[in-house]
Amino acid sequence: MTALIFLMIVLAYLGGSVSSAVLISRLYRLPDPRLHGSGNPGATNVLRTGNRSAAVWVLLLDIMKGTLPVYLAWFLDISPLYLAFIGMAACLGHMFPLFFHFRGGKAVATALGTLLPLGMDMTGLMMLTWLVCLGLFGYSSLASLLTALVAPLYVYFIKPEYTLSVSLLSCLIILRHHGNISRLYHRQEKPIIERFKKEDKENSAKR
Repeated sequence: MTALIFLMIVLAYLGGSVSSAVLISRLYRLPDPRLHGSGNPGATNVLRTGNRSAAVWVLLLDIMKGTLPVYLAWFLDISPLYLAFIGMAACLGHMFPLFFHFRGGKAVATALGTLLPLGMDMTGLMMLTWLVCLGLFGYSSLASLLTALVAPLYVYFIKPEYTLSVSLLSCLIILRHHGNISRLYHRQEKPIIERFKKEDKENSAKR
């Protein structure tokens, strides 16, 4: 491993350690996402506060945390295997942020960001899969798990040289969702769709 690759891995981890959810929540004067809702500092949990603008900013910033280091590494002609390490470092930074007492999120958006340099076809398939699964089942966690499971298959047919890299990222995402898997199995997971249906009914009643 060269000094450049090591530096990129370190920078990716440090960049991933910047918790967008916590910072945006402070900016919008929202509850700390680590102490609110699911306790997960990510876009979905910020969305549970009802502030969709804040959630969109968190989503975009989390995606960029994965995109920037991987794209820079790709531009520097670093091999696909090391691109995986750099992408995983960004995700690990999000999951275990150095600057926020190692209390991080699930890194789904950050993992998606690491795939952007592979092309919009791959990214579009991932986003479509997540949205379809969310629409069918109503669970953000289940949508993320199913998307992570099929991601290596998509890459195999689109850019097979990155199959190992994406498989490693998918495994990391699935392992991070171990708590959600347990709650889904015991039917204790709360569907995110229900909240918005409830809000729409309340808004309609007010009118």
